[in-house]
Amino acid sequence: MKEKTLLELRDVTARYGDVQVLWGVSLAVREGEIATIVGANGAGKTTTLKTISSAVACASGQIIFDGEHIEKLPSHKVAARGIAHVPEGRRLFPMMTVRENLELGAISPAARRHHSDTIDEVFSLFPKLKERERQLAGTLSGGEQQMVAIGRGLMARPRLLMLDEPSLGLAPIIVREMFDIIRRLNRDGITVMLVEQNVQQSLKLADRAYVLENGRVVLEGAGRELLDDERVRAAYLGA
Repeated sequence: MKEKTLLELRDVTARYGDVQVLWGVSLAVREGEIATIVGANGAGKTTTLKTISSAVACASGQIIFDGEHIEKLPSHKVAARGIAHVPEGRRLFPMMTVRENLELGAISPAARRHHSDTIDEVFSLFPKLKERERQLAGTLSGGEQQMVAIGRGLMARPRLLMLDEPSLGLAPIIVREMFDIIRRLNRDGITVMLVEQNVQQSLKLADRAYVLENGRVVLEGAGRELLDDERVRAAYLGA
């Protein structure tokens, strides 16, 4: 049942230096669901994820994960609580092998204890990575690099997996495969928070969706409901 709130943001603000990017963002993600954030470039989608993972400081407001306030925790402690952030652009180490990049994801003591089992699960999910485990990550295709990035996130054995633009720059057939993988991960029990340029596909996939404009939540609802919303269709789907 998707009833328990796993993550909640209450009036969160964030800034880069003197420039404020988030203005009182409030949202909630229930355990077991897929939530998506959509909006134009510069709306604050990536900053929202970075603030949750503490890559950007929360200037004010509250971030609550599984009942615990995490807005003041450093990034490594946020990750240890069970939040994995797969950033836009993959951020792999190109001169390290696939396996070495994956192993970096097992950051917490609990993740390290299950390291062998988890890497087997990642290779089961992404058989291509097993074939290329000794290959340098920088020599992989874009789709394969995205698989490594997601796999590295999974090595943390997260309860919440945050994905920032996982389909960016990928061929259409790989994009479909990526969305299928997200569905499978969710069916396996991982709560997913998704920022995605493919608005139509992300809203079809999502249980819950939020629309950001200029650092503020302006619409929220079920993914399918927002897909049919005239304002969303006009602004993001060209309809």
